[in-house]
Amino acid sequence: MSRPTSPTYKTRNWPAYNEALKRRGSLTIWFDPDMSWEAAPTGRRGRQQSYSDAAIQTCLSMKVLFGMALRQTTGFVESLLRLVGLDWTVPNFST
Repeated sequence: MSRPTSPTYKTRNWPAYNEALKRRGSLTIWFDPDMSWEAAPTGRRGRQQSYSDAAIQTCLSMKVLFGMALRQTTGFVESLLRLVGLDWTVPNFST
């Protein structure tokens, strides 16, 4: 049996095709200033958490998404927060 031939497509609208390729490489990251970055007090004994679960999950998502080490992720998130204009501290790589 022979293989079926795959269909060939002809691009007719090159400007739209080029824009679609550029949009494919676009990166947008939102940081909500109302997000609780600092951990809320638990009222339990022992050391209190410094960062909320959302802050740690954000950093770990960036780590997995871009395939970075923990220290690189810390620097990356610090630079993103600086670009956005937020003066939040970033969780340490050992957190």
